[in-house]
Amino acid sequence: MKKLLVTTALLILASGPAYAAEHIVNMLNKGESGAMVFEPAAIAAAPGDTIRFVPTDKSHNVEGIKGMLPEGVKPFKSKVNDEYVLTVTEPGFYGVKCSPHYSMGMVALIRVGDGSPNLDAAKAVKLPKKAGERMTAAFETLAGAQ
Repeated sequence: MKKLLVTTALLILASGPAYAAEHIVNMLNKGESGAMVFEPAAIAAAPGDTIRFVPTDKSHNVEGIKGMLPEGVKPFKSKVNDEYVLTVTEPGFYGVKCSPHYSMGMVALIRVGDGSPNLDAAKAVKLPKKAGERMTAAFETLAGAQ
């Protein structure tokens, strides 16, 4: 019986990462919602999932927006034109931007779990006008996806 319990526990632990999903986000000069966009711009993920940011067009990067990351998540920033993989570990909202095109509204929002741990703080962050409009739309999209 003890051997069966140990084997079962090992199988459960070994299968944990198999449930993680990978989400692909393209960094584009022009997309469905206009110029300078992440597509998709609203991603619902689970803890342990990875978000792969692909510079489909040149001159883009991805960076966490200050004040829009869950507690315990370290700030991150990729190099321009480099693919970047973000593993989301903490529940909450992760706001991201393309540094060169932030004022043009190139932002995206990732909700990990139900997003509630930092919802109010994330919504309170001041963004440039176009970025703010797109971030509001992303919050609305993710609220409907719950």
